[in-house]
Amino acid sequence: MSGALDADEGPQSEYVKLISKEGNEYICLKSVAMASGTIRRMLTGPGQWKENTGPIPTIQFESISSPILEKVIQYFHYKKQYDNTKGPVEKFDIEIDHIIPLLVAANFLDT
Repeated sequence: MSGALDADEGPQSEYVKLISKEGNEYICLKSVAMASGTIRRMLTGPGQWKENTGPIPTIQFESISSPILEKVIQYFHYKKQYDNTKGPVEKFDIEIDHIIPLLVAANFLDT
């Protein structure tokens, strides 16, 4: 595996593109983004979601800002790393100014 995105991979791509309300694009592993119940249902649920069309599944978040989406993606990675860990886990830092927007995003994303 080269690690490069293959334009022919389509909906079966191992990556997903998440777009903030400002239009900033973040590409992450689909397996990481599946920490979100909302994203998981959009990508694997029944029906023809427009997010599953094109060379890479793409989800636009019209109400999640770039700094919050970045932190959400960081949490997805944190969750994947520590999900089945026994014993103490490393602290996940959140800035005080981001607490309310992160709670709103987490509620929407079912995280």
